[in-house]
Amino acid sequence: MTDERQATFGSDGSLRADTPPEATGENDFGEEKAENETDGGYSRYVVSSLLQKAVRRSDEEVAAWAAWELARSGFGWNLWDRLNLYVVEDLRAGDEVALTIERYEELATDRWSMDSWEGRLCAIHAALAAARAPSTREASNADEYFRKVAEERAAARERGEDPAHDFPVGDLEAGGTFDAVFDGHTGEGSKRGRGTEFFKTRGARVGPEGESELSARWQRLAMVLDDIDYTEEQIRRAVEPVDPEARWEEPEEF
Repeated sequence: MTDERQATFGSDGSLRADTPPEATGENDFGEEKAENETDGGYSRYVVSSLLQKAVRRSDEEVAAWAAWELARSGFGWNLWDRLNLYVVEDLRAGDEVALTIERYEELATDRWSMDSWEGRLCAIHAALAAARAPSTREASNADEYFRKVAEERAAARERGEDPAHDFPVGDLEAGGTFDAVFDGHTGEGSKRGRGTEFFKTRGARVGPEGESELSARWQRLAMVLDDIDYTEEQIRRAVEPVDPEARWEEPEEF
């Protein structure tokens, strides 16, 4: 969904370029609604902004009302577009609320109409789910920070200087901090003859939680049965959890 809507005409013949037919008519006070006006007499832009801030601040009641107001006013398309944006802009990565909101949107749009009783309940449920989820601006903050660092790196190169701020991976070269990524899946790793042995003992390691007991058992047995003659130290290292204080450190030789 997008903010682009088909042009319609009001009762006086004036063009209402941004208001869908279901959002026209009278408000709660019996007055002809202006363009982008909700049934309660508010600007849909303001209510939409309120919904986002309420989600961000975990204010469940305000979020529920804002979603209900948009849905009942014929701006359900705006509501669901915004809620899906909030999932990536304001909520913690990995939270299952994204799937919850997607399901409520599917019900509100495919099974029922967005401004129906059922559609309004879906809107409220989705807003409550978003408001109850852990809030964070980490993705937006990361995007802005990385973009500015990219500009700083480019400007520093033009000046012939080292950047004052750099990406967390630096130049990302083989032999450096992130040497483990240069396995056989990369051109540089292939040139260095880094095959299955390198991948199993370095590139495939997980952590810091490590493998489950069952997964670690499968890993050990698969390495024992492999054509490669792994040492006990290599097998131990392959299933050992990554040290959270030294995630990228690997021994030069086993």
